Amino acid sequence: MNVGFDAKRAFHNQTGLGHYSRTLVHSLAKFYPGNQYFLFNPKRSPLFRFNEENVHEVVPNRFPANLFTAAWRSSWVKKDLKKLKIDLYHGLSHEIPISIQRSNIRSVVTIHDLIHERYPEQYNAIDVKIYNKKFRYACRHADKIIAISEQTKKDILEFYKTPAEKIAVTYQSCNPLFGELLGDAQKRIIQLKYELPPKFYLYVGSIIERKNLLSLCKAVFILRNESNTPLVVIGDGGKYKEQVRDFIRQNDLRKKIIFLSEKASAISSKTFQSGEDLPAIYQSATAMIYPSFFEGFGIPVLEALWSRLPVITSNVSSLPEVGGDAVHYVNPQSAEEIAEGMKRIADDQQYADELRQRGLVQAKKFSQQNCAQAVMNVYEKVMAS
Repeated sequence: MNVGFDAKRAFHNQTGLGHYSRTLVHSLAKFYPGNQYFLFNPKRSPLFRFNEENVHEVVPNRFPANLFTAAWRSSWVKKDLKKLKIDLYHGLSHEIPISIQRSNIRSVVTIHDLIHERYPEQYNAIDVKIYNKKFRYACRHADKIIAISEQTKKDILEFYKTPAEKIAVTYQSCNPLFGELLGDAQKRIIQLKYELPPKFYLYVGSIIERKNLLSLCKAVFILRNESNTPLVVIGDGGKYKEQVRDFIRQNDLRKKIIFLSEKASAISSKTFQSGEDLPAIYQSATAMIYPSFFEGFGIPVLEALWSRLPVITSNVSSLPEVGGDAVHYVNPQSAEEIAEGMKRIADDQQYADELRQRGLVQAKKFSQQNCAQAVMNVYEKVMAS
C-alpha cells in the first residue's frame, strides 16, 4: 500500500501536532515496512528528518505549486497523489485536500481536539472560522476519522453530529527516546548545558490560558517558604504569558520560575529545538506538572510516564485516559491542590517511587507498536470498505 500524509506539521511543528505526526510515521515505517509512506511537505525544513528507506518526502517543485504552497497543500496536491499512486491519504492534523472524496484515493483524518469549539474566546475570531470550516469539511468527507481520545470522540459527536461508527479512537504514542533511561553522566551534560538547578519541577507546553501555567505559579507562591525547588518552564506564549510574568514580578518569584525556552543556550541549540535534549531534562526533574483545563490528549504526560517521572495533572478532559492510575490528580482550578501534590511528591519518596513504577506500566499501553497497529487497523478497514 502507498500511504500519503499531510506532513506540514511533521516537518515544521515542534509541539503536539508535530510530535504526533513524526512518531506515527516512524512507527508505521518500522512495524509495517511492506508499505511505502509519502510525506507531502509544502516546503523543506532543516528541523526534522526521516531516514527510513520506505519513507519519501514530496515537495512542490513546479510553478505555481512551489509558489502557492498553501493551495498545493489544500487542493492541488491531488495531482501528485495520483501520480504517485497513493492508495490512502491521511490528514494528520484536522485537514484533508478539497474534493479528495471525488478521486479514487481513500482518506483518513486525525482530529486531535475541538478546543476552538469549546473555548472560541481563546482564539482569534478569524482563526475560529477557518478551523470550523476545515475541521467540519474533513469530518464530513473523510472515509474515517481517528480521534486521539474518547474525549475528542465525544466532542466530535457533540459539535459535529458525526455518526459514531465513522470515528475510531486511536491513542497516540511518543518519541521512544523518552523510554530510554539515561545515565547520570548523560543527564549531567544536559544539566550543565542549560544551567539547570540540582532539583526542579517541570512544566512543558504552550503558555496559553487553557494550559493554566498561572495556577502552577500560584502553587509555587504557596510553597515559597517551604520549598526552594524552582519550576522550569519549557514553552512559549503571548498575551497570557505576560499575565504570568506580571504575577511572577508582583510576587517576587523570578528566582523560582525559570523560562528555559528563553535562554540563549536553548534558543541556539538544534537538539533543544528538535526535542532531542528533552528526555534528559525530564529524567532530571522532581515531577512533571501539567494542570491544563482541557486537552485532546496531553502528550507531555505520556512523555513523563515513559521517563519514570512522577506526574501531577488535572482530573478533567482526556488526562485521566492518559494517566490512568499512575498520576497524582488535582482540580486545575485549585492552586492549593497543585501545591499539596508538589509537596507530597517532594517529601514522600515512597509515593514518588510508586508513581514512577505505575507510570511505566501505564506508558506501555501507549507503545509505538500498539498505536501503529491501531492506526493500521483503521487503514485496512477503510481500504476493505
